Amino acid sequence: MPDDVSLFVSPLMIALLGLPFAGFVALMNANRSTAGKLAILLTGLGLMGSVLLTAGIPEQALTLRSDWATISGVSFGLSFRLDALSGLMLVLVHFVALLVQIYSLSYLHDEPKLARYFAYLQLFVGAMLGIVLAGNLLVMYAFWELVGLASYLLIGFYTERPAASQAAKKAFLMNRVGDIGFLLGIFLTYYYFDTLEFSALTTDNLPATLPTAIGLCLFMGCVGKSAQFPLLTWLPDAMEGPTPVSALLHAATMVAAGIFLLARIHPLLSPDALVVIALVGTMTTIWGGYSAVFQTDIKKVLAFSTVSQLGLMVAGMGTGNVGGAMFHLLTHAFFKAGLFLSAGAVIHAVDTQDMRQMGGLRKMIPVTFIAYSICVAALAGLPFFSGFLSKEAILGGAVHWAHEQGSGLAYLVPVLLIGSSGLTALYMVRQWRMIFFGDYRSDSGPLAHVHEPDWLMRGPIVLLTGLSLWFWFSLNPFSGHSGWFFKLISVAEEAGIWWLAPLSIALVLAGGWIGFRMREPNRLRSYVRLSLEYGFLDTIYQYVIINPFHRLALLLNRTDQRVIDGVVNGAGVTTVVLAQLTHVVDRFGVDGIVNGAAWVAGQFGRLTRSIQNGRVQSYITAAVVGLLVLLWWLL
Repeated sequence: MPDDVSLFVSPLMIALLGLPFAGFVALMNANRSTAGKLAILLTGLGLMGSVLLTAGIPEQALTLRSDWATISGVSFGLSFRLDALSGLMLVLVHFVALLVQIYSLSYLHDEPKLARYFAYLQLFVGAMLGIVLAGNLLVMYAFWELVGLASYLLIGFYTERPAASQAAKKAFLMNRVGDIGFLLGIFLTYYYFDTLEFSALTTDNLPATLPTAIGLCLFMGCVGKSAQFPLLTWLPDAMEGPTPVSALLHAATMVAAGIFLLARIHPLLSPDALVVIALVGTMTTIWGGYSAVFQTDIKKVLAFSTVSQLGLMVAGMGTGNVGGAMFHLLTHAFFKAGLFLSAGAVIHAVDTQDMRQMGGLRKMIPVTFIAYSICVAALAGLPFFSGFLSKEAILGGAVHWAHEQGSGLAYLVPVLLIGSSGLTALYMVRQWRMIFFGDYRSDSGPLAHVHEPDWLMRGPIVLLTGLSLWFWFSLNPFSGHSGWFFKLISVAEEAGIWWLAPLSIALVLAGGWIGFRMREPNRLRSYVRLSLEYGFLDTIYQYVIINPFHRLALLLNRTDQRVIDGVVNGAGVTTVVLAQLTHVVDRFGVDGIVNGAAWVAGQFGRLTRSIQNGRVQSYITAAVVGLLVLLWWLL
């Protein structure tokens, strides 16, 4: 790499990484009136720097490394890596974060803790940038945990709400479960390959046979962070945070980190590990999609949609389609952020998240209606929208993968993934109908009071909606492989499958028709409860994990109080009693003998002292008495 490029890129990388952390410190001490403007300025500067950095990316990946710690002669490096993939993610994270912060100025204009909110956002962005730029697994893990902390702070931002605090704790703890596996995977990686550097963990440098355990342990980090089965129930509850935070979490940051991790470690994944990943992603796609079907909270429908789409990306990774999965991550970031911000505009207008209290809003908020409609079409995968291009790339890759496996069971993965297209259209069109069509059902106020938000909120929505159209990614509305993305990440164009697009479109149209026509069933029906209760996963966790551990904790507590504390307290009482007995023996025994002898000696001394009183008469009397006693004793 030329020295002039290195001199330009290296300081810019360091500045981009340090800027949000400096912003976090500054905003924690800023006042409410200037916090938002300062946060937007910092993120805007970061976006411009990211664009410059991406434009100057060399053909060969750039790695900056310095020694971090040396333990027993082994050096662990602090390294950062810049390539086409990380450059693209840099721009994406900054861009979505900037729009979310601009939106937040209006959405949270009455929030008294606004400075703290923007400070947490800066911390979140900084942690995500650290993951994107990490040059080895150890550095990635450090920022991985920092993202967990920042998400905990943002999800539980409304500390006065018990539900928000509970959701934050749930997200934090469930992510720790996945992160334990991730950490074990890092240990195993170093044990087997003696390095953690991504530049060394490539297909050319690794043996042909890879330990499956390494890939599955590392994948656990993705399972937690990207809400894959079975650790998916924290993500819908995370909707307790502010709506702009939901857009940031679900678009290009936290949940996308797991997909980015899989892209980085893909050379470490054995064929068996890839099969497991494909199956987990497929199961998550269906599970998340069905869980969204009967939800009535506008944000929870979108949350389960994110779970389903992340499962689609993970399945793409499992089928070896890294390019398709990352392409869907890119397109999904725009239309999902647009959906969440549009949902925020709806909530702002009607002051409720319950879709049963909405209806007929298309006439009162037409801009939001159009934006929502376009983003729904992109998410469902209709032609001429970005989601169609990226979904077809994943589905086509899954079909090719199943064909290469040589097993009929392998086709279960593409069949279920293709079927998920119709399921997505069903629940999204149902939501679209409940919000914008029919009669207005709210009891809180008349429809006339509903109005569009100001342009601080509408501007980001319109921009994200525009980026959900196909031509930004490919001039061909039916294939994304000829577009710039696959050229950027050096993925060869794949041959299309002629029947895939018509089948997918037919399923989307059928699912959309059913979603628009369906009416709300009885919520007590088992198939409805299965959707509303996330497949009863939380109930299973409650009975299988939480309750047994709670009972074990109670048993250990009673054992501690009655046995351990009993032994300790008994030993203490015994010691006190023995001390009292020893005190009595010492006082009346040992001290009694010593004091008694002293008393006798004193009395004898006084007696003999009385004889020696200096009087001659006393001496003569004593002598005579003594002589008489002696004579009596002798005779």
